[in-house]
Amino acid sequence: MLPLVALVGRPNVGKSTLFNALTRSRDALVHDQPGVTRDRNYGVCRPEDQRSFVVVDTGGIAGEEEGLAGATARQARAAAEEADLVLFIVDGREGRSALDDDILRWLRKAARPTLLVINKMDGVDEDAARAEFARYGFDDVIGISASHRQGVDDLLEEVYERLPEEGDAEALDEDPTRMRVAFVGRPNVGKSTLVNRLLGEERMIASEVPGTTRDSIAVDLDRDGRQYRLVDTAGLRRKSRVDEAVEKFSVVKTLQAIEQCQVAVLLLDATEGVTDQDASVLGAILDAGRALVVAINKWDGLTTYQREQAESMLARKLSFVEWAESVRISAKHGSGMRELFRAVHRAHASATHEFSTSEINKALEIAYETNPPPSIRGHVSKLRYVHPGGSNPPTFIVHGTRLKVLPESYKRYLENFFRKRFKLVGTPVRFIFREGTNPYEGKKNVLTERQVAKKRRMIRHVKRGK
Repeated sequence: MLPLVALVGRPNVGKSTLFNALTRSRDALVHDQPGVTRDRNYGVCRPEDQRSFVVVDTGGIAGEEEGLAGATARQARAAAEEADLVLFIVDGREGRSALDDDILRWLRKAARPTLLVINKMDGVDEDAARAEFARYGFDDVIGISASHRQGVDDLLEEVYERLPEEGDAEALDEDPTRMRVAFVGRPNVGKSTLVNRLLGEERMIASEVPGTTRDSIAVDLDRDGRQYRLVDTAGLRRKSRVDEAVEKFSVVKTLQAIEQCQVAVLLLDATEGVTDQDASVLGAILDAGRALVVAINKWDGLTTYQREQAESMLARKLSFVEWAESVRISAKHGSGMRELFRAVHRAHASATHEFSTSEINKALEIAYETNPPPSIRGHVSKLRYVHPGGSNPPTFIVHGTRLKVLPESYKRYLENFFRKRFKLVGTPVRFIFREGTNPYEGKKNVLTERQVAKKRRMIRHVKRGK
């Protein structure tokens, strides 16, 4: 177990910037706008010559107890209460505020070890900034500029002096056997509620306000002997609807989460059906080639007639991804969770299955003999052999001749044949067709003198015969 350090402070004091500086990453979303961070975001600080510790970035405590601001504050307080050391971040440019006083008062009541860190010290009078916060009564005060990494090394020295040898925090490990599952969808379909239900705690802020989640938050889960890394993402909307810079960054984070996951769970709202926004999200998943499970949320709130209409609509609008399993769930009440995990397991197994060259060549031979390619301009494409080209998604490289004129219908036939033969569900299947090169292409056959003389004699003989 590693020690845990929590970054706490009011909005827009640079907590996320410091988090990225300590973890040497860009995992935390950073913007000048206050209140960008809402959920707890965990990372690991790994200095070269010191032991590692876990860092948790929190949302700014704005002094409100209702709505999103109140939920963000509760997340920050929960992180501080479980931390071995709290870094109380204040703004050296703006100076002390009444909100800073309230946060410090609460930290003292919580009786957590606290270190005062004055951020944004670049370009200001350091003595004046320290004097501004002298009334807080801290023996040691660290001045830094997180955006320029000034004073971060001094901060780490003070942190190590206060940290215990062992802590209670579990860091996100890099175990490749841990299944990476991303929950994606448009805003307000219940992604955070579903992750909270799977974790059994209020780990993510769930609200009826669309766009509550702004960052991609990863958390590890052990369930029934299996290990998972669940990623809650921000809702994706059409590009024309994305205006704020923060939301644009959120979209980038979500697309990165899709690229890095093994299975993408697409959440749909059963009460609204499949919308254009859902199609945009689905397109991003298909472009990345990720395994797919479609989860229809809020199913428990439908009547029998509404469910029949929803089933008909889903079958019609999702016909082009009929290989993806769909499950009916209720993230709020927890129904359908077992079926969801089973579908995720099947999709993951299909996407990561390793094929041998012999078995796929046998399948190609059977598919070719059962239904040969059609003749195009008097020529028939020949499929000579195939070999594996990768996994997630399963990729097959087919070699042959005249493959450029192979009809799309026959390529779909091969895909469906392989999918059925190897029982592949929940994953796209890719075929790459490569034609063999002609070894004599571009080479001119130069005749010898003897061959030229023979050719002339044959021409004269033919002419005399006429």
